[in-house]
Parts: sequence; C-alpha cells; structure tokens
Amino acid sequence: MMDDERHDPWRIVLALFAAGSLANGAWMLADPPGWYANLPAAVPDTGPLNAHFVRDIGSAFVVMGAGLLGAAFRPALRVPLVLLVSLFYWLHALVHVADTLAGRLPASHWAIDFPGVYLPALALAGITAWLARRRAGAA
Repeated sequence: MMDDERHDPWRIVLALFAAGSLANGAWMLADPPGWYANLPAAVPDTGPLNAHFVRDIGSAFVVMGAGLLGAAFRPALRVPLVLLVSLFYWLHALVHVADTLAGRLPASHWAIDFPGVYLPALALAGITAWLARRRAGAA
C-alpha cells in the first residue's frame, strides 16, 4: 500500500458512511418492529409497519454499505460506487420531499428527516462531485 493511500481521509469518511448504512440495514433485517418503533425519526408517520418492506429496504442499505466500504478501500472505484449510493439517497430524499409537500407527512418532517434523509443525500452528492472533479483533474 502506498503511503498516500494510508493517509487517505476519504477512506475514513466513506468507511463511516458504510458503517452507518450497514448498521441501519442490519437492524432493519434483524428487527423490523424494533427499527420501526425506535428509529429516532418518526417512521410511524409513514404508515403501519410492513416488516417485509422494512427488510426489503434493509437489504438495500446493506448493499449500499457494501458499496461504500468498497469505495473506501478501492479508490479507483470510488466515483461510480459513491455515485450509485448517492443516487439512492437522492431518490429517497425526493420521496420524502414529495410526501411532505403533498401532506402525506406532517410539516414537522422537514426537521425530523433532515439528519437521516436530507443531510446524507447532500453530503454524498458533495462527496461524489468532489471525487469526480479530483478524478477528472488527475486524468
């Protein structure tokens, strides 16, 4: 491993994002009712518990976590992997925006959803853009 790879700050950032996605996905897969009832956000506002659906989405979070972990340790794959994960987070955020604007979620969800929905989408979009610019500059 080259010295600059050992001191790569993106490895840590992406590994932390990966850990969050993997932990959330594992919780969703292992305990859908517990995730539904105890997530800091107001998930019950979105409708009744559907344990199968929670596990489906948990599977997506595990895949995203694996992608982010791959991006952390494989710099050559960072842009496409982070871009794909970022796309999910952006689509997820847009669903929340649409539901809140349409009144399917109460207006309080602008603040409730910010840390777990909007902030990760914004952060990953910024990371993707920075990595892509860095990659284009290196080419």
